[in-house]
Amino acid sequence: MVDKKGTTVFFNETMAEIDGLDREDVIGKSVFDLFPSLTNESSTLIRALRTGKETVDKVQTYMNMKGKQITSINSTYPLFRDGEIIGAVELAEDITRIVQLNDQVLDLRQQLYKKTTHKKNSRNDTQYHFSDIIGQSPLFQQALTRAKRAARTQSPVLICGPTGTGKELIAQSIHNASIRRDKPFIAQNCAAVPRELMEGLLFGTTKGAFTGAIDRPGIFEQADGGTLFLDEINSLDIMLQAKLLRVLQDGRVRRVGGSTEQEVNVRIVAAMNIGPQEALANNILRSDLFFRLNVVNIELPPLTKRKEDIELLIHHFIEKFNQTFAMKVTGVSNEVMETFLHYSWPGNIRELRHAIESAFNMLEENEETIRLHHLPPQFTEKPLDLEPAATIERADAFLPSHPMHLPSYMETIERNIIDDALRRYKGNVSKTAEALGIKRQALQYKLKKFNL
Repeated sequence: MVDKKGTTVFFNETMAEIDGLDREDVIGKSVFDLFPSLTNESSTLIRALRTGKETVDKVQTYMNMKGKQITSINSTYPLFRDGEIIGAVELAEDITRIVQLNDQVLDLRQQLYKKTTHKKNSRNDTQYHFSDIIGQSPLFQQALTRAKRAARTQSPVLICGPTGTGKELIAQSIHNASIRRDKPFIAQNCAAVPRELMEGLLFGTTKGAFTGAIDRPGIFEQADGGTLFLDEINSLDIMLQAKLLRVLQDGRVRRVGGSTEQEVNVRIVAAMNIGPQEALANNILRSDLFFRLNVVNIELPPLTKRKEDIELLIHHFIEKFNQTFAMKVTGVSNEVMETFLHYSWPGNIRELRHAIESAFNMLEENEETIRLHHLPPQFTEKPLDLEPAATIERADAFLPSHPMHLPSYMETIERNIIDDALRRYKGNVSKTAEALGIKRQALQYKLKKFNL
């Protein structure tokens, strides 16, 4: 926090660690004394003092006092008293390590991209085919049929389904059954990269576009001729969704900071872990992008809707881990099978796989049957969810005594259920999300939405 002259009046311990400074040496010093590489134009704090405007989620790269390059995402707000600017406060999140790892991934991808462009029949970076997919339930077979038919065309595909249902497995299978099978397959989770870095990752960068930028192709260029799998597309920033839509329509990309466009021939397979209608209603997915992607729609059912496949999947994972662990497990006990059939499976097939792997770690060398005590705690402990009676009682408490707009009423109930769960798990977002059967990111979105 600085006063109206740009002099530091508050500096917390975490910021001191990021900047490599001692708090005592910072208080009373100006921004430019502390960070000589900053200017009136590049300092978000000075900009707030000069313009009175806030800056939200701005990427800033600078050298700290020890000569280390720091990259952070800053949100800066001017402070007013009686309409006059008296200072500014800045909240910073250090993403230096994320940027470094991101650059390493991009460099490796670029090396692979250069290497494969010289090979006509290079193998793509996939491991799954339709023959690897297990499931006999009608709902899943219906989804599988749509996926196989989609492999014959070039149209965009949108795969929807809860976490752990095998969306990337389906995406890879579509690619490997298509005429693009000998071309690149690149998968990118849109929630895994800060939105400020995502544009350069997608479309590439031009040297000098921003601090540290070099000439580098984005994943659209790297996937040219092949398939680009964009997971959790609903997590992509709205402004980037607009740019993505333009690329899909025109088939051309422009690198960040560049002045020319380049044609790309890429098939898009996108995926979402929430329903399209929810994403559209909450304005986290552009309707025009949805309609452009939703040419072929594949709905993957949760494991609770394909319980007839649980036994098949159990035997598949047992065979797999028998090879990995050099063991001879033959199956699971009746008690385990009954537990699995009645479990809610918030993590779906991925959770089932992890449960079997966890059990293998608990087995003695001579044991051949997975029993209840071998399983992770969530299968043996009493569920911490609200009891049915308590749920009904809570729902009755929210029944309106007068006419109410249904969506608002539903949001009120949802907010209170999340609030209850958050309190139950003492603010632990990961445990709360697991208990509610939703992804951590989805819960964070709802926490922000409901101001919890």
